[in-house]
Amino acid sequence: MIRRSTGLSDAGLLRSVNQDDYHIDPDGRFFIVADGMGGHAGGQEASQIATQAIYTYLDEHWHSDETCPALLEKAFLDANQAILQDQANHPERSDMGTTGVVVMFRQQQPWVAHVGDSRLYRMRGATLEQITEDHTWVARAMKAGELTSEQAKMHPWRHVLSQCLGRKDLR
Repeated sequence: MIRRSTGLSDAGLLRSVNQDDYHIDPDGRFFIVADGMGGHAGGQEASQIATQAIYTYLDEHWHSDETCPALLEKAFLDANQAILQDQANHPERSDMGTTGVVVMFRQQQPWVAHVGDSRLYRMRGATLEQITEDHTWVARAMKAGELTSEQAKMHPWRHVLSQCLGRKDLR
């Protein structure tokens, strides 16, 4: 399998601050993307804290006996704890948060974990395929048949995140 990676992030047209963060492991073992939430009250910090915590956990435990799903889950739990600790130290950032997605290549297989609406796509040839499902209220409502895709595009809760950690074996 040939893997190519690159990273680029942009604040977009509506924001003055870029709240995204990412890490590309130099050895190609894993890739992390986080998209901060909370405006000027800490979204940028949340994404940086999460990316660093996930990177540190994966790097330190890469050669452990932990299963791949457990490794990813514990990395996300470490990131969550790091954000909660930062919020305790900086009450002005109490509303900060981040979404995140990680893909890793371990034990000859790709694995993914994500939370929120940061997405993972796979490109094969000229075909782009969305791998993850958004953890949003609207995505859940669509899956349950309560909203159509047209209704979801304009729904006032389209960016409200639900509580879920997704893991997927990409075999």
